[in-house]
Amino acid sequence: MDALRAGDPRQVGVYRLVSRLGDGGMGQVFLGISPGGRPVAVKVIRPELTADPEFQRRFAREVDAARRVGGFHTAPVVDADPYDNPPWMVTAYIAGPSLQAVVVGGGPLDPVSVSRLGAALTEGLGAIHGSGLVHRDLKPANIIMADDGPRIIDFGIAQAVGATALTTPGTVIGTYAFMSPEQIRADTATPESDVFCLGCVLEIGRAHV
Repeated sequence: MDALRAGDPRQVGVYRLVSRLGDGGMGQVFLGISPGGRPVAVKVIRPELTADPEFQRRFAREVDAARRVGGFHTAPVVDADPYDNPPWMVTAYIAGPSLQAVVVGGGPLDPVSVSRLGAALTEGLGAIHGSGLVHRDLKPANIIMADDGPRIIDFGIAQAVGATALTTPGTVIGTYAFMSPEQIRADTATPESDVFCLGCVLEIGRAHV
């Protein structure tokens, strides 16, 4: 975690922000505290992406889809306001290092651990796809190795299956080292795209990043 910067918000909705968790192409992620004292992850969308009202409508639909994602291997959406300026989404905060940090710090996983990781992530992707979403950015940095098993996080660029992309046509979305061929071509991502990314993740899990 990093300290809040001078220009960072201190409050989003009813959530008090206390530190930075990360950032990406669509926004920043902060550690927040709910009014009841629960830690949450607060994703704040970049203001320049909200100039188009259609963006907000599509983001609202995808937030609704993300709320339906269940299972033990994801971080559930607990609150959102896609029409705020800027829009935001709140998920449960999952404590633990990322898979990337685990491999960088401790080396490749053993075969049994990779097998268990693959089974858990497959279950998580099943919940995501069953809710009508494609994650589009499955990578070691977006997998938290929690005490009760791995969790898939960051639905910042998730997209409803069959929906028009939130970004400009022809824009490449994702992380190159963990992208399917259709994503690199800026074509429509499908659930099969996430499966390709899963293979990349498991390969990196058994080798140094």
